[in-house]
Amino acid sequence: MAAFLAGLAASLPAAAAQSAGTASPATSGPTITYRKIFKSSYPEFTEIKVSQNGACTADIRALDDDPSPQAFEINTTLAQKIFALAARLRNFDGVNLDLHRRIASLGQKTFQYENGAEKHEVTFNYTLDENASQLEGIFEGLAREEMDYSDLQRTMRYDRLGVNDVLIRIDSDYAGKLLPEPERLLPLLDQVASDEKYIDLARQKARTLAGKIRGTT
Repeated sequence: MAAFLAGLAASLPAAAAQSAGTASPATSGPTITYRKIFKSSYPEFTEIKVSQNGACTADIRALDDDPSPQAFEINTTLAQKIFALAARLRNFDGVNLDLHRRIASLGQKTFQYENGAEKHEVTFNYTLDENASQLEGIFEGLAREEMDYSDLQRTMRYDRLGVNDVLIRIDSDYAGKLLPEPERLLPLLDQVASDEKYIDLARQKARTLAGKIRGTT
């Protein structure tokens, strides 16, 4: 009994952390972080952290909200592309990306490379650097994909009639090639397509979108 109680006590901190919804990439190696702060927009705060093995976290919220990074994974090919683009930018060590011209505020963006004690970062509003633009596009796509995923998951649980509206948006994002890894959505799409508690229109849309992603439609 004593051993059981000791094991139970040891498991409580981990359970509490899971219930709080916080997570961090499960790696001791280098990470690359993209952060954007854009007040009065939606979302106001975006932070995506990626490790070399594809373990990631996303924290997307209003600035006044408490941090709540959510864990997800990307394939290693995409992770390697992110690290390759960062390497072309010297892992942000002493690089200047901002366009030194007076333009409207498009949000304060930061790239950060961290590997143990080594840490470099660069902040910019708008850049013409091709590698930086590609990297920004991937991270913005991952943020959009995370919002699509979480909105679909939420409506599936709490607002079944709202599922169709979310699917319309996801279909538009997919058609616009805005989602770096749309395969991540397949388990949710398959669940909607096969579950009769959702309206027929949503089920058909989920089935069609899943077929597009798989390349069978």
